Amino acid sequence: MIKVKNLAFSYEKDDCILEDFNFSLKKGDRIALIGDNGCGKTTFFKLIMGLLKPDAGQIKIFGQKREKEEDFIEIRERIGYLFQDSDNQLFSPTVEEDIAFGPINLGKSKAEAKAIVAQKLALVKMEGFEKKVTYNLSQGQKKIIAFAAVLAMEPDILLLDEPFASLDKQSVKRMIKILNKIPQSFIIVSHNKVLLDQVTNISYFIE
Repeated sequence: MIKVKNLAFSYEKDDCILEDFNFSLKKGDRIALIGDNGCGKTTFFKLIMGLLKPDAGQIKIFGQKREKEEDFIEIRERIGYLFQDSDNQLFSPTVEEDIAFGPINLGKSKAEAKAIVAQKLALVKMEGFEKKVTYNLSQGQKKIIAFAAVLAMEPDILLLDEPFASLDKQSVKRMIKILNKIPQSFIIVSHNKVLLDQVTNISYFIE
């Protein structure tokens, strides 16, 4: 599904973030991406989504090389990206509108989108939040709603950047249950090895 070969990237020429990085994700893989702060984990996600361009190396996703901007249009529909900061992901007035935004952009009718919203809120155990003002939610609630919005697009792969951050103990348990229930392959960044061990089956280290 994703194959990366000899990937290199730097924000400045003398400061290499990723160098000769090789990576593979197959269907059914649930991968923990581990490394110190600033080692390139979030940068790697942005390279996968085509938000940054590598200095060298090859990115192959769904069997095709991805190089130009137009190569990544399909990727942004088929790969769901949960940001580390949910405030950068939620921008609609209400929870319902935030979750429906993706499906409507993918061509779903308002009725279909409404049904998807109800389904995803049930999955994340936040029924009844449809009309809540997103801005007024706690950071933990925003994280769960942002994840529901990502899932609403029915992606094939998930990129999850610190999904446990800002969650209380109960919400962490909820997130673990969701991750173990959903069918998608995913890559997850977290510094909490105890939690990673509960939801992943492969680990990659970035130094």
